[in-house]
Amino acid sequence: MIQDIQSLTDAYHAWLRDKSTLRQIDDWVEITTPYLDRHNDYVQIYAQRSNGGFTLTDDGYTIGDLEQSGCKLDSRKRQDLLKMTLNGFGVQLDGAALQVHAAPENFALRKHNLVQAILAVNDMFYLAVPMVTSVFYEDVSAWLDVHDVRYTPKVKFTGKTGYDHLFDFVIPKSRKQPERIVQTINRPNRNTAQAVVLSWIDTKEVRSPESRAYALLNDAEQFVSQAVLDALRSYDVHPFSWSGRDQVREELAA
Repeated sequence: MIQDIQSLTDAYHAWLRDKSTLRQIDDWVEITTPYLDRHNDYVQIYAQRSNGGFTLTDDGYTIGDLEQSGCKLDSRKRQDLLKMTLNGFGVQLDGAALQVHAAPENFALRKHNLVQAILAVNDMFYLAVPMVTSVFYEDVSAWLDVHDVRYTPKVKFTGKTGYDHLFDFVIPKSRKQPERIVQTINRPNRNTAQAVVLSWIDTKEVRSPESRAYALLNDAEQFVSQAVLDALRSYDVHPFSWSGRDQVREELAA
């Protein structure tokens, strides 16, 4: 089992290295990553030398794109949710830009955190008006509260590789159930399922052997394919749909 996980981890690192490209733009270097945003475009960030290290930024693209798509971030609740998400990755707001400062020795980690923050913000506020009228994360949180499920929101774990992974909800161990880690997937597809799988593969090695991972899939506006379900189950992530959430309610509340 350890050899299998090591092979997957090595393959992931090779994929990340081979699929990343660099381009010089004046004093900045544009970094194109293999991660896809909601438009299926590659996520790009920019790096510049600063104060003995590097400034890494998305140049305001993530929030600007959401607002241009009709997803306004002007409500207090959404602002609080945005700040909580960014704080989980150690990312700051500079105007509308998502930004971090990296030293040479932690450049890889800070770059990883910025990209993960971009993906988290992009997905969390995916409203696609008029299709979705509320943030899926907020719906899940409200449902857990109604059914008295004890949880800690937005928990960051450092995986075996040293990279940080932010999970939406962690339900502590009880007399009946082990620790349960729940990740919401607003847009269930190959890329979003793969992101959850990779985070869990890296994290499970540093959690209790009994810990379980769950993926709550938003099927309110789109069909969830069997391929997505199979991919999650293949790596011990237990998927359940939003429409079928009551089937797992007692398991999470125990």
